[in-house]
Amino acid sequence: MCYVIVTARSLLWSLLSIVAVLGMLASIPSPTWLVGYPRKVAGNVTYSPSAGVYTRCAWVSGKELCGPFAIEGLATPSHIFPGCWKAALVLLFAGLAVASMSALASILAICKQALCRKSIFTISGAAQAVAAILYILGFVLYPGGWGSPRAQKLCGDEAAPFYPAECSIGWGLYAAVGSMGLTLLCALLSMQADIATSSDKVEFQIQQGRSLICLW
Repeated sequence: MCYVIVTARSLLWSLLSIVAVLGMLASIPSPTWLVGYPRKVAGNVTYSPSAGVYTRCAWVSGKELCGPFAIEGLATPSHIFPGCWKAALVLLFAGLAVASMSALASILAICKQALCRKSIFTISGAAQAVAAILYILGFVLYPGGWGSPRAQKLCGDEAAPFYPAECSIGWGLYAAVGSMGLTLLCALLSMQADIATSSDKVEFQIQQGRSLICLW
C-alpha cells in the first residue's frame, strides 16, 4: 500500500533540493562569473565585459552581445576555451545531473519512502553529497584557467591561475557557490527527513489505517 507522508522536515528538504538544482541550472550558463575591468567603448561610455564557464558578454559594434564562446563544445581550442574550464564544466554538469535525480527522488519520497529496502532519503542524501563534491572540484578547477589568453584579455596580462588581476567575481559564481552550499545542506537535511518520516507518530497514523499523513 502506498502511504503519502509529509512532514515539515521532509517538505523543507524537498523544496530546498529543488531550489538548489534551479539555482545551479541558472548559474552554469551565466556569463558573469568573472567581470572584467571597465573600459571605454564609445566616447564617455564605459563597459565591463564578463565571462562564465563557457559563455561571455562583450561590446561589439556598439551593443552588448552575450553568448557561448565554446562554439565547438569541448573540442574548442584551449586558447579560446581553457582546459581547466572544460574540466570544470564537465564536473558541474555531472554534479547537476546527480542533484537533479536527487531532487526528483525527493518528490517521489512523498509516496514512496524506500527503494529496494533502502531509505530513499538516505540514498538521495548520499547522492547530494556526491553532487556537492563534484561542484567543489569544478570550482577548484575554474580559477586554474585565469591565466589563459581568454582570461588575460578580460582581466589584464597580470592574470594568472587563482589570481584574477583586474577582474572581480560576478554574481554568477556567487550564485553557483550558494547553490553548492544549499546542496550540501540538503544532504544533511535528508537524514532529518528520514527520521521524521519513520517516527513513532507516523507509525501510529499508519496503524490507524490512514494513507495520507501530514505532520508538522
